[in-house]
This record gives sequence, structure tokens and C-alpha cells, in this order.
Amino acid sequence: MKHHLISAADLTRDDAVLILDTAEEMARVADRPIKKLPTLRGRTVVNLFFEDSTRTRISFEAAAKRLSADVINFSAKGSSVSKGESLKDTAMTLEAMGADAVVIRHHASGAPYRLANSGWIDGAVVNAGDGTHEHPTQALLDAFTIRRRLVGPDAGMGRDLAGRRVTVVGDVLHSRVARSNVLLLHTLGAEVTLVAPPTLVPIGVESWPCEVSYDLDAVLPKSDAVMMLRVQRERMNAAFFPTEREYARRYGLSGERMAKMPEHAVVMHPGPMNRGMEITAEVADSDRCTAVEQVANGVSVRMAVLYLLLGGNESAAAHPRTEPVRTEETP
Repeated sequence: MKHHLISAADLTRDDAVLILDTAEEMARVADRPIKKLPTLRGRTVVNLFFEDSTRTRISFEAAAKRLSADVINFSAKGSSVSKGESLKDTAMTLEAMGADAVVIRHHASGAPYRLANSGWIDGAVVNAGDGTHEHPTQALLDAFTIRRRLVGPDAGMGRDLAGRRVTVVGDVLHSRVARSNVLLLHTLGAEVTLVAPPTLVPIGVESWPCEVSYDLDAVLPKSDAVMMLRVQRERMNAAFFPTEREYARRYGLSGERMAKMPEHAVVMHPGPMNRGMEITAEVADSDRCTAVEQVANGVSVRMAVLYLLLGGNESAAAHPRTEPVRTEETP
């Protein structure tokens, strides 16, 4: 793998499969009485969050701690950033403290790229979501969840998602999750279809490696996985659809709509969910919904990313399969 993980486009098919396979090893460790690995002992991981987050921040923190890394949580609120400190000065402060990896979430698209390529820090940079741009580790945990559900934990080792059909529904315009998923799922061989109101489809989407549809009911019967996106009101500065009821009627996933999906198909959501709008409580609480699994899988995937970035692994081409993971129980 490269030194940083900024975009899902940075990953080749072999890189992505290596991360998924490594995450599978990490998931097995999570089932043991002792969940810690000594792999990153002595390394320092900084969670640099300029935006509010629950799942992603806690997930990265849990992942780093399970790898025995030292973790520093930095929140813009209550820090010198609120006094006007620039990203450069913050980064140089972290560098002086010896950060080996910086996990950054920022409201400005491109901030992680700037941090990684500025020369301000030497450590690895992981993009935990930047503006409306990308969220690569979310796409990785989504792909990991799809592979586990549709192929199986053991049968999926070394395999991609070739031939699988994934439908992404909702607020694509403001969704960094959608962008990263389209890029990564295409790299893994899946066929992706975006479904959204015309007002929530980004300009230039025709250049994305996916199909676009405005009819959810027509796409559901041929979907292996349906990913519902949250309507991001906090990023909207205009009226993108008439009413919430109208949106739910056209693009919400109800029990009636879920019944049109193939029996093996799963429902996904990156969270947090607007129940009753993009997804009904009946669907969210059904066995086919993987929202809670995605949170658990997120820790395993982020452990894999930190392990591969900081553990000295070279590239997926040189290491098609990860070496056995050492645990505290290993002599």
C-alpha cells in the first residue's frame, strides 16, 4: 500500500482485497478473550477531528488501541483551532509530538490531501471524511460487509465482488460515502447504480464508473445490496425536494419495497439513520439490515488499514495474502 489513504481511487484491486483479507484476520481476533495485538506498540495515532463524529472517531480509536498503539484524540472544539490556529500549525504541533499516523476528518474537501502532501508531517495520513469529497474507510467496511454477507467470511478470502450489483440510494450530491463506494466497488468488480432525485445527482456523474436511475422500484429486484444514504440537511442550502413525505414516498425503503429485493439481498446504511424518511423502522430493525454489523466491521477494517500503513507492509502485489497475525497469546 501507499504511505497514505486519502481516496478510494488510491487502491488497486489487489490493495483492496489485501485490506479486506487482513480485516478478516482482525475480525477473528475480536472474537477472542484477549482482543489486543502487539503490532503497533510504541506507535502514536492521532485522531484529528474538525467535524462532529461518533461512529468513525470511536471506531478508529478502538482500532488503534486494539493494535496497542498510543492514541491522542484531538477535537477542534475546545482547541486552539477555535482561536484561529491554521491546519499547518496544528499539523506541525502533532509532528513535534511524534505522531506516526494522523486520522483526519475535516469539513473542507481536500484537507487530508493537503496534509499528506504539504511536507508538514512525516506520518501516514488517513482520510476519515473530508467535506463532500470522500470517506475511503467507510467504503472499505461496506465492501467488507457485502463480501461477508454474500460470500461468507472464509469463502470470501482473496475474492473481490465481481458480478455483484450494488444500488446506492439517496443524497448522492452531498455524500462522500457514495463517491468512495462507487470508486471502490468498481475497482472490486461490482456493478453500481445510483438512485436519487435529479436535484441530488452531482454534476459530472456521467464520468463516474456507475449507472444512474431515478426509479428505485425498477432497480430493487436486481440488487444484491441496497445502500441507503442519509439526507444531509446540514449541507443543504436550498430545497432539493418538495417535502420529506414526498422524498420518502419516492426514494425511501419500506418493508413493501424490501420485499421486491432478491431473498439474499441486504440493506445497508452508513448511519446515522433518519428513520421514517430514507428508511422505515421495519426495514432498519430487520435481519436483512446490516447497519449494526457495519459498525462492528468498521473496527476490523480500520485495524487492517492502520496495520498495513504502519506495520511496514510493502504492496498488495508483493503480498497477495497477509501473514498470520500475532496476538498477545502467541509465544
